Amino acid sequence: MGFEMKQEKDVLGLIPSKTQGKACSSNSSSVNSPHNKNKKKKKDNKKKVVMTWRRKKTDSRAEEITAVRQLLLTCKEVFSKGGPGVVPSEDKIQQLRGVLENMKPEDVGLTPTMPFFRPIPGPSDGSSPRITYLPLHECEQFSIAIFCLPPSGAIPLHNHPGMTVFSKLLFGTMHIKSYDWVVDAPLRDPKTRLAKLKMDSTLTAPCNTSILYPEDGGNMHRFTAKTACAVLDVLGPPYCNAEGRHCTYFLEFPLDKFSLEEDDVLRGQVEKEGRAWLQERDDNPEDHNVVGALYGGPKVED
Repeated sequence: MGFEMKQEKDVLGLIPSKTQGKACSSNSSSVNSPHNKNKKKKKDNKKKVVMTWRRKKTDSRAEEITAVRQLLLTCKEVFSKGGPGVVPSEDKIQQLRGVLENMKPEDVGLTPTMPFFRPIPGPSDGSSPRITYLPLHECEQFSIAIFCLPPSGAIPLHNHPGMTVFSKLLFGTMHIKSYDWVVDAPLRDPKTRLAKLKMDSTLTAPCNTSILYPEDGGNMHRFTAKTACAVLDVLGPPYCNAEGRHCTYFLEFPLDKFSLEEDDVLRGQVEKEGRAWLQERDDNPEDHNVVGALYGGPKVED
């Protein structure tokens, strides 16, 4: 915060302007008399200068931009020319990553003690504890949302067709396992493909923002909460069933699940680590227990 020092009379607007001073000197010759000069000098000597502070004008608009508002504005810029399969430029990716890296739980009004993060069992035995989904913004170009996971909460293995996805762990410890498709590998059947492991790690906040792309970076991934966790997700573009971008869940099988005797290409993959069969599921996983709730943090839009 900057300040300027001003004389009290100047601040109060009591000192005449230069123009006014010139008019007085031209209209009265007595002003220049020795007697008046001596009187003026004596008055000046007795004059006390009082200093006061005046707050500099600041850009109040800039001060009003919250972290979540800045995230929205950045997403609008980054995904302005986006679409299915369109990956933003590296500069734009780093721009959005930089904003997400600075996001904190309080920026979206969350704390680990909130009811969202209590381990409430699902409707059936063995199902994942309930996960809460908080939508912040959605348009044709992108969506912003938060997943609130209690301990042991899990989001099953699923894909992001044609999307670039940014995931920021706001707090907690989470295990992430992700895959990409093996390029040019033949299908075992119409719903089963060979995939390569991209990530199999446990992350604890604060940590780097994860980014996945339409064809690489771990487009299929699974989240499992070790502790209460909050994940801020940005999807560009968002899921859209009408445009064929629906969320598909997968079952995971080891390589030796299927015979490779007649497939030379796949036989070469057996010796490699991190290969698995991913098979599309016909329905949503029974242990996928997600409910929606209203976002109650700082305003995202005006």
